[in-house]
Amino acid sequence: MKAFLNKTAYTKDLEHNRVVVEREFQAGIDRVWRAWTDSEQLDQWWGPKPYKAETKSMDFRVGGTWLYSMVGPDGGRHWGREDFLSISKPTAFETKNSFCDEEGNPNPSIPARHWSVTFAEVGSATRVTVEIICPSAETLERLLEMGFKEGFAAAHENLDALLAASGE
Repeated sequence: MKAFLNKTAYTKDLEHNRVVVEREFQAGIDRVWRAWTDSEQLDQWWGPKPYKAETKSMDFRVGGTWLYSMVGPDGGRHWGREDFLSISKPTAFETKNSFCDEEGNPNPSIPARHWSVTFAEVGSATRVTVEIICPSAETLERLLEMGFKEGFAAAHENLDALLAASGE
């Protein structure tokens, strides 16, 4: 049996332009699902400190979007957009993930990525697996160079704290 995965693990696959991210959280699948799909909860953990996430709008349904910004300590904003492609509550959702402006217009200099996020019960914990497919190896390398691994791991630590505080 695999040990509890309490650190964010990454598998980079340049041949297929993808990275797979795995992490287990000490909470049930329904609780972890809500943390990943409710904008109020996302705002509490998605931004790696000292950044924080702020949702401008969220419509969690197939065809809907989540438009948010990462707000830096200096007040600067970096915008992101998730377009929801499929949702299978509480086990999976898929998105097109883009950097964008505050109106949600994609940034053409950084191509969109496809995210598949799955949730699986592992005893009393929930394993979240995120497969990110980029249009090219160059896009994947650029994403990683921008600090994606460090930022996502820090956000996961924020999620650990949120889940622990909720007591569910």
